[in-house]
Amino acid sequence: MRIAVLYFAHETVTFLPNDTTLADFTYKGSPAKGEALLAHDAKSYMGGFVKVAREHDDVELVGIESPLWPRTGTGSGWITEEAYETLLGRMIADLRASGKFDGVYLSLHGAMGVRGVARPEADIARRVREVVGSGAFIVGTFDPHGNEDEEFLRHADMAFTVKYFPHYDSYLQGERAARMLVRAIRGDYVPKTVMVKVPIISPTVLQWTGASPWMDLVQRALVWEAREPDLYVNVFFGFPFADVPDVGMTIQVMSNGNDALARKAADDLALWAWRRREALLTSTKVHAIPDGVQLAKEAIARGETPVVLADHSDRSGSATWLLKEIIEQDLSGVLIATIADAKVGDALKAAGGVKAGDPFDMNVGGLADESAGQPVRITGTVLNAAEGYGQLWIVVEFGRGNVLVLSRYLVQVQEPLSLEALGLDVSSFKAFAIKSRVHFRRGFDDSGFAKTILLVEPVEPFLGTVRLDGLPYRNVDLKKFYPYGDVAFP
Repeated sequence: MRIAVLYFAHETVTFLPNDTTLADFTYKGSPAKGEALLAHDAKSYMGGFVKVAREHDDVELVGIESPLWPRTGTGSGWITEEAYETLLGRMIADLRASGKFDGVYLSLHGAMGVRGVARPEADIARRVREVVGSGAFIVGTFDPHGNEDEEFLRHADMAFTVKYFPHYDSYLQGERAARMLVRAIRGDYVPKTVMVKVPIISPTVLQWTGASPWMDLVQRALVWEAREPDLYVNVFFGFPFADVPDVGMTIQVMSNGNDALARKAADDLALWAWRRREALLTSTKVHAIPDGVQLAKEAIARGETPVVLADHSDRSGSATWLLKEIIEQDLSGVLIATIADAKVGDALKAAGGVKAGDPFDMNVGGLADESAGQPVRITGTVLNAAEGYGQLWIVVEFGRGNVLVLSRYLVQVQEPLSLEALGLDVSSFKAFAIKSRVHFRRGFDDSGFAKTILLVEPVEPFLGTVRLDGLPYRNVDLKKFYPYGDVAFP
C-alpha cells in the first residue's frame, strides 16, 4: 500500500501589502521531501498521520517534495502566481515520477490565498487527482480557519479538520486521516460527505472554543461522533481576512456510505449554529487599545496580575499602537513581545552587530502598512540578542522596567515560558503585551497563568479588526452573511 505525502499550507491575509513570494517558501529545510518531510511538525497533523500509517506493516509512505510554511508565517499577503505554480509544479512532477500510489495525504490549511486561483486547496487536489487517477484515495487535513466549500471534495475523498481553537487536536486529526485512508484503500470505509454552508462570517478572535458558545458547537460535533460509529464532523469556522469567494462557516459530515445520516447530522449542526449566531459573535469583548491599557492599569493597581494585553488585530507584526499607548499611559513592568522590524536588525548588523549591554536608541515598528501606525522611538539598553528560528531576536529594556522584544516577522507568543529562552524571567512582569488572537490562551489563559485577559485593537478598523465592514473586500459580498445582511437560512 503506497501512500504519497504532500504539504502546502498558508493562512493568507490578503489585505496585507506584502505578497508571499517564492523566496519566502525557499530556505534551509524547505522545500522538504522523503524522511525530512515526514518528520516535519512531529507534534501536529504530519506527526499523527505518519505514526498511525506506520503502524501498518504493509504501508509505504513517500514524502513528495513540498514547501513548508513560509518564513513570514501569517504576516504576508497573497501568494504570488510564480510561487504557487513553481512549488506546486515541482510537487506534481515529483509525484508523477514516484510511481503508482494507492492513496495520497495532503497536509493543508484551508485559508490559502493565491493570485489568480480562487480555491487553491481544491486546485491542489484536482492536479494531484490528474496524476494518481480515480483509483487512489485522497485525504486532506485542515485548520478550522479554512475557507472551504464543496470544491475540494469534488477531487478528494476525505477531509479532517481541527475542532479546537487553540488547536489542541491537530495530531489527533492527522491520526484520523491516516486511519481512515488505510480503511478506504482496503475497502472497509466508503466515504460519503454532506456539506452545508452557513452564512455566518466571524473574526477569528471571537472563535475561542474554551468557552460557550463556540465550546458548545464543538461539543455538539463531538456528541454526533460519539453516538454514531464511523461518523466524522468538520466545522470550518472560516477565515475572514482572506478575500476569497468561499469564506464563511462550513459544516462537513462524513459517513461510511450513509448519506441520510450525514445529512441529518450536518443539518442539525448548521441549524444549531444559525440559532446561536448572535451569541457566537458577541461572546468575546474586544476593547479599543486606549481603553484596554487603562483597564490594565486598573487591574495592576488591584493586584490582578499578570495582565495580558492581546492585540489580536495586528497581522503584519509591525503595529505600534499598543506600544505607543503603553508608553503614553506610563505602564511599568510590561513585556512587549514582539514588534516585527527587519530594518532594525539589518541596521544593527551592518553597524557591526548587537550584544547585551549595548545602548539602544532607534525607531521601531510601524509603516509596514496603514494598520501598523508610525514608528516609536525606544531608548534603552540591549539585554540580549540571539539568532533562532530564522530570526534575530533583540531584547531591549526601557522606561520603568519595561522590556521590548524585536523580531523580524510576526510572532504569536503562545506560552509565557517560551520567552525565558531569551533570558527573561516571566514571573517578574506585571503585564504582557502580545500579538495573538486566541493561540495565546494555550499558555496564558487555559493554564491559569494570567489573572486578567484583555483583547484589544486600534480605534480604527484595520486589517484584523472585528469590524469586518471596514475592510476593502473585492471578492466577498458581506451582505450575504450574518451579521452584515438580512440573510435567510436555511
